[in-house]
Amino acid sequence: YVLLHPREGKPNEHMIPYSIRILRAQPLRLFLTCTGIGLCIVLMLFLVSIYQGVADGSVEYIRHNNVDLWVLQENATNILRGSSILSSVHGILLKRISMIDTAAPILFILSAIRKENQIGTVYLTGYDPSIGLGEPPRIAEGRLITFDDEIVLDRAFALKMGFQVGDYVRLKDDSLRVVGLSDGTNMFVIQYAFVTLRRAQLQIGYPGLVTTYLIRLKDGSNLPKAKEQIRDELPGVEVYDQHEFLQNNVREMESGILPLLYTIAILGTIVLTAILSLLLSISILERRKDFAVMKTLGAPSGFLPWVIVQQALFLAFCSSILAFVGFFPMVAAVELLSPEVSTRITAAQMIVTGFAVVLICVVGSLISVQRLRTIYPLEAFS
Repeated sequence: YVLLHPREGKPNEHMIPYSIRILRAQPLRLFLTCTGIGLCIVLMLFLVSIYQGVADGSVEYIRHNNVDLWVLQENATNILRGSSILSSVHGILLKRISMIDTAAPILFILSAIRKENQIGTVYLTGYDPSIGLGEPPRIAEGRLITFDDEIVLDRAFALKMGFQVGDYVRLKDDSLRVVGLSDGTNMFVIQYAFVTLRRAQLQIGYPGLVTTYLIRLKDGSNLPKAKEQIRDELPGVEVYDQHEFLQNNVREMESGILPLLYTIAILGTIVLTAILSLLLSISILERRKDFAVMKTLGAPSGFLPWVIVQQALFLAFCSSILAFVGFFPMVAAVELLSPEVSTRITAAQMIVTGFAVVLICVVGSLISVQRLRTIYPLEAFS
């Protein structure tokens, strides 16, 4: 009867857990705390989404060009941060190997693209349109290149620089027409652009220069045997199958960005835990006399610690709701202001982040619970 007794048509305060009533007593503090924790959660989600965007954008080109073998210069292991120099002679020798059906030359170079007073750097990729291997993963707008005076730009790069299909870009001393915009070609720090192999070779000034050969074997060919034969026939080259080469590039991508993301995530976790434990400790000190009275009245040993943990869980829940609601509008605004920032996140990653926040809040509450040991029942009579 006491718990369910109505007062003026409103639920009785006894129906609301004591831990939540403590938080409700300071509505401004509750709002600011939830907002602060929510921003920390948004930061965590943003880091996860940035990593996923970079991870996908860095190797999507390699995944799309799913060939049997990649041939590079000896000691070169990847195309993200490695260099490889081959020549058209290597292509002639590769075509003589009976197991090889197609050997597509690709040239990667860093190049500046100009638009009036703007200059942007792209990862210029030259390939042979007649073969098809080496083309962008997806065309978001327009079409693939056909002629030497055409170029396909990454969509994020085009948005950043203000290019549209049909515009002309300055590449060295030449003017190329933008015929398409691609997706899956944004590596965050730099973006792909696609031209013909001949145009890329003219750009660097060395006709016949190639970075890598994409190999497709004839049906029924033995992959390990083909690798060994290529190494024997072409001294000074290294050969990777699709899986090996993809893993090499993933490892290279992770070595460049993961340490930074881990550092930010660890610092954010420490700051969030410290802030939450401090706020809960202040709440304990403010309710010190109330807690002393509860101890005097014989409250169970686990009751007061559970009150503090409940507060932390309630803060984690409210903050997570605020973060999940505000995350996607924030990401949309960031991508609008900085198109090269590519973010991707899955429901599973959001759930894992939510559990991580709950764990951080529980740890923060357990740290602040130590304050309860300094409260003595006799304080109720002071």
